[in-house]
Amino acid sequence: MTKLDCNVTSCVHNAENCCCKREIVVEGQTANKSCDTCCGSFSESGGSAFKNLFKSPESRLEIECEATNCVYNAGSRCTASKVGITGLGASKAGDTECSTFKAR
Repeated sequence: MTKLDCNVTSCVHNAENCCCKREIVVEGQTANKSCDTCCGSFSESGGSAFKNLFKSPESRLEIECEATNCVYNAGSRCTASKVGITGLGASKAGDTECSTFKAR
């Protein structure tokens, strides 16, 4: 499992810079740089105070990776030991990115 550091606080799944999902998807099949990727699991919170009521933040999780040009992609799975997802103020998935992406 990969250690995740997510600063996308506008996402319903974010809690304490972690994710309340057990797995996320990084999109960007034709990505050549990190800004060409995004977190496909992003959902805007809408400011709900109860956004993570029934789920616990996961600091380590599985990452499905569609960025086939990334050095960490092996069989559509991320092999990086630590991944950063960025996108302060994001309102849609395209406003986020995998800052760990590194082109082959």
